Amino acid sequence: MTANEVRESYKKFFEGKGHKIVPSAPMVIKDDPTLMFTNAGMNQWKDIILGTKDPGKDVRRVDSQKCLRVSGKHNDLEEVGHDTYHHTMFEMLGNWSFGDYFKEGAIDYAWEYLVDVLHLNPEDLYVTVFEGSKEEGLSRDDEAAKYWAKHVKPDHIINGNKHDNFWEMGETGPCGPCTEIHVDSRTPEEKAKIPGRELVNKDNPQVIEIWNVVFMQYNRKADGSLEPLPMHVIDTGMGFERLVRMLQDKHSNYDTDIFQPIIQQIEALSHQQYGFTTPTGKLGEGSTEQEKIDIAMRVVADHLRAVAFSIADGQLPSNAKAGYVIRRILRRAVRYAYTFLNQKEAFLYKLLPTLVHEMGAAYPELPAQQELISRVIKEEEDSFLRTLEKGINLLNADMDELTAQGKTELPGTQAFRLFDTYGFPFDLTELICREKGFTVDEKGFDEEMAKQKARARNAAAVENGDWEVVREGEQAFVGYDYTEHTTHILRYRKVTQKKNTFYELVLDFTPFYGEMGGQVGDQGVLVNDDETIEVLDTKRENNQSIHIVKALPKNLQAEFMACVDTEKRNASAANHTATHLLDYALKQVLGDHVEQKGSYVDPTTLRFDFSHFQKVSDEELRQVEQLVNQMIREDFPLDEHRDTPLEEAKALGAIAIFGEKYGDKVRVVRFGPSCEFCGGIHATSTGRIGFFKIMSESSVAAGIRRIEALTGKACEDAIYAATDTMNDLKAMFNNTKDLKASIEKFISEHDELRKELERFQAQAVERTKEMLLSRIKEVNGISVITAVLPIEPAAAKDLVFKLREAVPQKLVAVIGSTAHNKPLLTVMFSDDMVKEHQLNAGQIIREAAKLIQGGGGGQPHYAQAGGKNIDGMNAAVDKVIALANL
Repeated sequence: MTANEVRESYKKFFEGKGHKIVPSAPMVIKDDPTLMFTNAGMNQWKDIILGTKDPGKDVRRVDSQKCLRVSGKHNDLEEVGHDTYHHTMFEMLGNWSFGDYFKEGAIDYAWEYLVDVLHLNPEDLYVTVFEGSKEEGLSRDDEAAKYWAKHVKPDHIINGNKHDNFWEMGETGPCGPCTEIHVDSRTPEEKAKIPGRELVNKDNPQVIEIWNVVFMQYNRKADGSLEPLPMHVIDTGMGFERLVRMLQDKHSNYDTDIFQPIIQQIEALSHQQYGFTTPTGKLGEGSTEQEKIDIAMRVVADHLRAVAFSIADGQLPSNAKAGYVIRRILRRAVRYAYTFLNQKEAFLYKLLPTLVHEMGAAYPELPAQQELISRVIKEEEDSFLRTLEKGINLLNADMDELTAQGKTELPGTQAFRLFDTYGFPFDLTELICREKGFTVDEKGFDEEMAKQKARARNAAAVENGDWEVVREGEQAFVGYDYTEHTTHILRYRKVTQKKNTFYELVLDFTPFYGEMGGQVGDQGVLVNDDETIEVLDTKRENNQSIHIVKALPKNLQAEFMACVDTEKRNASAANHTATHLLDYALKQVLGDHVEQKGSYVDPTTLRFDFSHFQKVSDEELRQVEQLVNQMIREDFPLDEHRDTPLEEAKALGAIAIFGEKYGDKVRVVRFGPSCEFCGGIHATSTGRIGFFKIMSESSVAAGIRRIEALTGKACEDAIYAATDTMNDLKAMFNNTKDLKASIEKFISEHDELRKELERFQAQAVERTKEMLLSRIKEVNGISVITAVLPIEPAAAKDLVFKLREAVPQKLVAVIGSTAHNKPLLTVMFSDDMVKEHQLNAGQIIREAAKLIQGGGGGQPHYAQAGGKNIDGMNAAVDKVIALANL
């Protein structure tokens, strides 16, 4: 069976067992503060498992879920490529039961699919069950063992510890015992030597887990304790890549038709051959060249998938949070291709067509956004390759300096500077140093890294307490219809960040919109006759609005009136509605290729990111503005359709956003010709926006542009400010009729004066040069020129180069400039002084600059340094001469 056939057979099997086939959720998670990426199939059902959302009639579901494991508890990144079965992005085949069948049904279905449908040999299958945990007060899962005994021999049922057989999504959240299915794919001869049960969970690459059936029974609280979930849930996850490997009788996931088309394209482009080697572990000095090539190809093939799917799901590489993780994965691939496949130019983006061809049918977001993905990857590759080149030059300079000092170890602080400032990977630093006969102080590097992590933890550490239940019930959001509503507190928890403490509340009825979809959360108050509680912000978690307050009410049982700050709400709503009109207008002016790639709206800000591959011209921006303002004047009313079946919403012409998660029913928002899926708060009609004005258009990333605009009162204030500035300019130029002509005349006169000044300055430098040449001091046959002059920095540079031209050999020139009371030290050596006397202006000036409380650097023959202490200038000049040993 091909990989695509395996995926479809799984879905069809469970569909025949009453499961609804559902699409994969985006790999990038946008509205869950506890997770950046989907790391398991259950993530999209978290609110159902926790009991905050009703599963509806579809209590049995099946899917193939895109997952990414590169951070936190489930971090496989460093293993990827070095073995044959770990991946960053992978597919998880999953079947689900929400309060329906449990352990027996899940085990029976798993066995039937593996043995009766896929025809795996029962003798090759081993299962593990949870052995229990004394510290958790949990006994062995005898129930699961009993159901497995119907299918497998007793010696094929193995006890597993808490690490292997108690599944947890993270530090907190849904969890429970699990049973794993392992397959022994060794040869008959190998099986005869060692029984498969002895190799289960022993990191043997041929005896591996392919399916994990989790019995969701508990919720892990912040204090580590377990509480029962509202319903029992079956959460299964089968590693698609590992399953295909078994079925295609391969010894490596990378030998299957999931990866081989990509690897074959890597071979064609790199002119290297994949050797199908058995991994021996981490790359070390004993690694063969073929092992290095094979590992690099596996890394590139794997990471291409992770990066491409992440971009398709709306996450661009960046320097923050999820974007940083994606950039790190991409750069790891570039680094391996650069070092071991000799790819010195952008390379990964050329593999994208192969990936789209192989997976585009199952995941249509890939072909739909192929051009964008390709452009983003190429730009990131080009950027990092420049970083690599710069880092290598800096590292070479560091090693030259160490050689001059007779040292052979690069300090950890310097390795960390390369990593932290320039993004230069530590392992590449280590590799280059090793090739040049240097070692790296890894301990010192680790210490610097630990300091940085500690700083980051201290800056962002958040400690969540457990939810305290005040009353039972579920939350109902009423904010589409009301800005005020009676309410009671259902749950609360204490949150500590740095030294600040606040509380998060869940209300039974809330008009407060929780931050989601780029729109900020509402603010307001909870009020009754006894007190008023300010709601500082409203976040979104597990499909609920979470209200943030500084202090708890005196009476948690009391009834309150929840009141939204309507002024801020209405301003945010106007900006949000304007983004819909902007999206529509951009498509009309630029073309249907425009896709929303992000947005942010609050009471004062409107920011909209979209796909477009060139700068939007001023004329096009004006057309967009005019079209949006025309729709505002039309005063189109809000036409919304709540709880609309997904297919019906699409039939209405509603636009979906790639990377967004949509349920079976959605909300459709229409304003005249603009029709989109959206759960946000909007103006009651477009006329409420008032006016729309684009303030800027810029590039965010390859193929992504950003527009920032104003609406309503903010737009009015901006017009007033612009008018005031214009009136001030007219007054300054004493011209109320043709201000443009006055400014053009001023600029022309300024340019002429600047050119005249440059001519005078050049003449002054020439005179100063002649004066200094007449005062040369000869010291041991070397021409020494020193002076402290009130000249500009540019003139000082020009001066020392003219001196070097006049005295091409045995020259040492040191000029201190004091213009505008800002000390600047300039040093120039002739080439023979650098080569024969081993002088280095860059090194010497760093030491001398301490006397002017400054710093600087440069090349061996020329350097400059600025400072703060003008009184130390003469001493700094003398220090240069002293360090030159004249």
